[in-house]
Amino acid sequence: MNLRPRLAWTRNRRPSERKTSALETRGGGSPDLNSSLLQVNSAAKGSSFDSAYEEHFTFVWRCLRSLGVPRAQLDDAAQEVFLVVHRRLDTFEGSSSLRGWLFGIVRHVAFNQRRTMKRKASRCEPLDGNLRSSAPGPHESAEGSEAAAFLEHFLAGLDEKKREVFALAVIEELSIPEVAEALGIPLNTAYTRLRRAREDFRRALEERRHQP
Repeated sequence: MNLRPRLAWTRNRRPSERKTSALETRGGGSPDLNSSLLQVNSAAKGSSFDSAYEEHFTFVWRCLRSLGVPRAQLDDAAQEVFLVVHRRLDTFEGSSSLRGWLFGIVRHVAFNQRRTMKRKASRCEPLDGNLRSSAPGPHESAEGSEAAAFLEHFLAGLDEKKREVFALAVIEELSIPEVAEALGIPLNTAYTRLRRAREDFRRALEERRHQP
């Protein structure tokens, strides 16, 4: 249904007349108009969600990885994040950046994934020592893969507060004000955590360089 003629007509009427027209029918308005408006709102939400998904899926995926979600669980975790986004997107008021808002959801999902992983690990029996490791050998890894493995190991060794700041500021290149807003912490606290995380990173690099 084309809503333009009807909506243009209501714009030309006085406010009191618009209110009366909205309540003319027993159901609280024209069923056709109400149905069409619902379709428009639904389409707008769908468009916003599609845009958020296309623009920020990689950001969400990397953040989940940086926060310790195993590779095997990343797709499921990302899907869970965007299910929450789809339900709650209409509550996003724009007072903060969308990436900051998304990261709040990512943190929650990552925490739940890690907690589930720990529970499963506690119930697993020790692996047979004769099983062959699936980890690649020194000649099977490219330099980029080695760097990624180093970064992953470094992030896993950080405490959660420094890891979150490092992931957002260094890996995702958010500004420190954006990081502070996303984490809900004072600006000076964000700077302090980032400085300490970078010091840890430099030490880890030095140790790596001196390894035989």
